[in-house]
Amino acid sequence: MTPCATLSQEGGAKIPTDDAIPRALLAWYRRRRRDLPWRRTGDPYAIWVSEVMLQQTQVATVIPYYERWMRLFPTLSALAAAPESRVLKAWEGLGYYARARNLRRAAAQVLREHGGRLPDTAEALRRLPGVGRYTAGAVASIAFGRREPVVDGNVARVLCRLQRLRGNPKTPPLAERLWRIARAWLPPRRAGDFNQALMELGATVCLPRNPLCPACPLRRRCAARARGEERRLPRAPRRKALPHVEGAIGVVRHAGRILIDRRKPEGLLGGLWEFPGGKIEPSETPEACLRRELREELGIEADVLRPLTVLRHAYSHFRVTLHVFECRLRRGHAQPLACAECRWVRPADLRNYAFPAANRSVIALLLGSKQGGGITAPVATPLVHPPRIPMCRQAPARSAAGRRT
Repeated sequence: MTPCATLSQEGGAKIPTDDAIPRALLAWYRRRRRDLPWRRTGDPYAIWVSEVMLQQTQVATVIPYYERWMRLFPTLSALAAAPESRVLKAWEGLGYYARARNLRRAAAQVLREHGGRLPDTAEALRRLPGVGRYTAGAVASIAFGRREPVVDGNVARVLCRLQRLRGNPKTPPLAERLWRIARAWLPPRRAGDFNQALMELGATVCLPRNPLCPACPLRRRCAARARGEERRLPRAPRRKALPHVEGAIGVVRHAGRILIDRRKPEGLLGGLWEFPGGKIEPSETPEACLRRELREELGIEADVLRPLTVLRHAYSHFRVTLHVFECRLRRGHAQPLACAECRWVRPADLRNYAFPAANRSVIALLLGSKQGGGITAPVATPLVHPPRIPMCRQAPARSAAGRRT
């Protein structure tokens, strides 16, 4: 057997079609599909949540987050009614936090505009915050049986190898061709199962570096394998070296409490809590940076007492080294000059707030050294509403608290 049994015309380009491919793939999927929690339900809301969580995140990582999320927010209305702080705490550690904020915003929009029922077409789904072409196609096909294609990283790899397509699948011309192929191959029925089968094949068999070709149900129709090129396709550009940033943050103490602040909703790590600090400028020491950041962004003076640790963390577009210091408030009334809000909290209450990964390492250090044990892993952390405690001053007054960007 050979790939591309027939060709169809679509958008001025010849698109390969082969009815045997969906038949073989669906038969394989019935036998080999993994038992995943979101595959045990037909609830569109649950399927939507799973698809958002699975974006750029491995299945094994998502499973405990998904199960916990569905216990905390079992319905779309429960999610829409939840405070953002509680939603972000449930997402803590999963990364790409805009996904959580958009889920909550979209849930509220569905209640307002659709009577609490998730739209059942890809076109309508794409009008929701955070829903793009892939998520709309996945939810429409899996939850509602719509004949819509999906192309994620796994699907792109499968299609590039089956058709021996060269180039970077993220470039617009090739990406659009992959979407046309995925649509042309959709069976008349069971589009959702077919889409999941393509993704399953890419995740478990058609692996990036070492594809398990003998186990592939489409091995005889794979053009790349026929030419011995399966390990070389798809091609991707060399990764650029990530820029490196150095920063300093402080554990600022006063009257038995520690100063934390919440980032503004927009931008990287929006809405999360953190310890104050900022980027080290050229020719500036970490200690000088921290004193300057506390003065400029919080309006306070603090003594930088001693270094606590140095943390290294990588984000998708840059790497950061954070110098962490123990500090003590000297004078001033902290104000949220560059953040959403800020608070003085008891050390034991730090675990009740959603922090980025690097900051959680600081919390583990603090609670471990003070209480003889580390912080609970994010997945298992009990989720509670943050306690009512004094907040930063919004204008001159008598309380103390603070912030940084």
